[in-house]
Amino acid sequence: MSSTGNSAYEGFTAEERAAMKEHAQEMKKAARRGSKADKAAEAERDVLAKIAEMQESDRLMAERVHAVVKANAPVLAPKLWYGMPAYALDGKVVCFFQSAEKFKARYATLGFNDSAKLDEGVMWPTAFALTEVTAEVEERIAALVKQAVS
Repeated sequence: MSSTGNSAYEGFTAEERAAMKEHAQEMKKAARRGSKADKAAEAERDVLAKIAEMQESDRLMAERVHAVVKANAPVLAPKLWYGMPAYALDGKVVCFFQSAEKFKARYATLGFNDSAKLDEGVMWPTAFALTEVTAEVEERIAALVKQAVS
């Protein structure tokens, strides 16, 4: 095949490869856990440990997101997903927090997967940039996670 232009496929970035490795480790660790209650408790400890590792600004936002999700959508189970704090319903990730540092982004992200029931017409947002979690932002997150699991 001939190539046009100077662009060549570079493959996955180092950050993407690291996220995939983290996901594989998460899956192995989850498979080794005992009872359902043990799995849930250990998964939450893993999420809290991952949050504790974040840089201060991302850590503060992730802690608030975690508290808001737990308070407003208790049916969502905390778990790690590609090395990010995530919240799942029946094993499917509904939403997740991606720190800015994770993929060297300008801002942290609160993202929702397609299992979240956020449908609104023919187009709706599934990811939100976060630079600070204020009381107003907490209210918006609470409304989104409630809607996501309704």
